[in-house]
Amino acid sequence: MSRPGSRLEVRDLHRAFGGVQAVRGVSFTLESGDLLALIGPNGAGKSTCFNLLNGQLRPDRGSVRLDGAELVGLPPRRVWALGVGRTFQITATFASMTVAENVQMVFLSRARRLFGLWRPAAACFREEALALLDRVGMASQAERPCGVLAYGDLKRVELAMALASDPKILLMDEPTAGMAPTERLELMALTAALVRERGLAVLFTEHDMDVVFGHATRVLVLDRGRTIAEGPPEAVRADARVQSVYLGGDA
Repeated sequence: MSRPGSRLEVRDLHRAFGGVQAVRGVSFTLESGDLLALIGPNGAGKSTCFNLLNGQLRPDRGSVRLDGAELVGLPPRRVWALGVGRTFQITATFASMTVAENVQMVFLSRARRLFGLWRPAAACFREEALALLDRVGMASQAERPCGVLAYGDLKRVELAMALASDPKILLMDEPTAGMAPTERLELMALTAALVRERGLAVLFTEHDMDVVFGHATRVLVLDRGRTIAEGPPEAVRADARVQSVYLGGDA
């Protein structure tokens, strides 16, 4: 279901670890309908930037606002409750629970009905969970334990879990890592469709340039913690500095 438009405003983010400036003055906006790729070489500051956005790290300086509300200083749980969801490079599911139960757990958490955990998990929000699993192509495996799934299928389950939190903004940390090339393109095509259907705004990191330039609506490039380029995919691909620093001149 589509929602009214949301806007994430990131302004002048800085974060240092000792003498290393991991993020230096990063600013951007993310609005409903955006599929923004955050790319750069190893050590560019991508993971640190992600962790600053969802409250896992606090910036030394800067602002992160969701629809005008400041998120800096809030714990990750509160940021999540306000509408910033996240998927991780390494999937985070309960291996012994079924696919459906994993998604139901997110609905339960969102509804703050975690008391009596195991019994409600088998019955509460089941229809909602199955509907999401159908949308991501996993309804036929709803009763299988997550621990026996192929890695690409786990990524789809994790996407359904993220959607169960009803996010306004979705942060996807290397969503196609470990997947076969065809699976990567299919997952990002699904993500792009969900952006349109639900009015989502998505920020994702990715090393596969076919995925980035095939699906992103905008691309933001970091190098040593600084933004060196931002714009439509083709403009970023043609940027001489981006080619020198990250694409190796072969893009």
